[in-house]
Amino acid sequence: MNATTEQMLVSKIRALSAQQVAEVEDFVDFLMGKARKRSALERLLAMAPALEAAGAEPISEEEIAAEVKAARAQRRTDTAGH
Repeated sequence: MNATTEQMLVSKIRALSAQQVAEVEDFVDFLMGKARKRSALERLLAMAPALEAAGAEPISEEEIAAEVKAARAQRRTDTAGH
């Protein structure tokens, strides 16, 4: 982002109410999360040929769902502990 665009955005944000700033922050968090998910998917897809070449067995959608569920539960546990 160039300095002019950044200045323009900051100026617009400063003109918003506290409630609107909170909404902007939520939206930015959403966009960042979306970018992280996209990046993780790209990394996963980049690994697929190496896994196949190494003879790794593919996993089912149910196994993937179970892994995601376990990772989310662990993240909630870690977050609750801090």
